[in-house]
Amino acid sequence: MKKVIAVLPLLLVSGFMAAQAPFPTKNEISQFSTSTTCVVLEDDPFAPFNVFIKAAMKEFWTLTPFEFIDQEEFEVRMKKSDYSFIMLTETTFDKDKSGSAFNFINLVQGKYVNRISALPEICAIPLSSGGEDDLDYGYKLGAILLFMQKHAGLIMEDPSKTGRRYLKFYNENIPAVLSRRILVKKEDLSPAIDDPEKIKAIYSGKVEIVTEEDIVKAIGERTPGTVILHKVGPSGEAEGGYCFKMLIGTDDSNMYYYNSHTITKDDPDGLLPADLKRLARFD
Repeated sequence: MKKVIAVLPLLLVSGFMAAQAPFPTKNEISQFSTSTTCVVLEDDPFAPFNVFIKAAMKEFWTLTPFEFIDQEEFEVRMKKSDYSFIMLTETTFDKDKSGSAFNFINLVQGKYVNRISALPEICAIPLSSGGEDDLDYGYKLGAILLFMQKHAGLIMEDPSKTGRRYLKFYNENIPAVLSRRILVKKEDLSPAIDDPEKIKAIYSGKVEIVTEEDIVKAIGERTPGTVILHKVGPSGEAEGGYCFKMLIGTDDSNMYYYNSHTITKDDPDGLLPADLKRLARFD
């Protein structure tokens, strides 16, 4: 799968990055609020990303007008501040001993610059493992787009809420997780908590192991009192690689939990007992 750019510093994981992407100024946030958002499609018209993003944008994107463009048109428009862009990038991390790559979905503001990495970054979310045509993220893309809009709306209301100092901002919502049910797929759980009895031994809240179809329904129906787990890990076990974990609300599009860990034998790819214990602290 061809990516627009090899490395673009990212909002949610900027602590891992050697370089820091520019966050938008108050004026650039204002420009975004009146922009047309251009979704940059992959060169292959049948690429899974193209199929998923077209459907999800039409169903879930309401914050700005949008259109779909190819990469050639992106190179023309990227310097213009009346456009913002959603694009797929492949990203690696210097400290990732496994050498794994990840697909990220990025929302950036157009600006008269010569490098894509200099575009002001509104939001960026880990989407899937890189290096292969990963079909696993498509059913969650609606929730991810809704959160990206929520975050963009937040900084439009309060431009000070940008930058690395706010990476932990969404974890302020952790206490509210106990009053919600968590929908997860079994394969996104580490072996230590991959059945209801193991979960109950650690966490008193409601966790349901469900199918993709159940999660799609919860997102589409904006099911109240529910969060879904968005987990992104490398292909295979990949010791030394990163695993990203997010809980996103289906009714309000808030992020209720964000964390990551380095994969080891003791801490495999997936939601860990340590994550549930962190949530349970507020019981």
